[in-house]
Amino acid sequence: MAALITRGLAEMMRLAVALGGRADTLSGLAGLGDLVLTCTGALSRNRRVGQALGAGRTLADAVSGTHMVAEGVRTTLAACALADRAAIEMPIARQMQAVLYEGKPPRDAVEELMLRTLKRE
Repeated sequence: MAALITRGLAEMMRLAVALGGRADTLSGLAGLGDLVLTCTGALSRNRRVGQALGAGRTLADAVSGTHMVAEGVRTTLAACALADRAAIEMPIARQMQAVLYEGKPPRDAVEELMLRTLKRE
């Protein structure tokens, strides 16, 4: 979990800076705070969808189990499109896109992420 959060923050910062944002903005509540809460909070809709996918449920089934929007499902597509335009590497977002929209098993996505060559983050 710590590795994903750390790498996720680095990924978010790369994209934000490439689009004209400030890296230090993401070090505060709007960036790191939201990321940690999303990854660890029991009330996080995105986390619940992710757990459902990890348990083998389909995306349609996972999102139908919540009455509120899990914004990360659609945001993944937007983040990947922005990364393409800015030529920014976003391996976590890419793996999420593969899981959410291409039927990639979550275990395979996590394994690929964890086996990546070590980077600066």
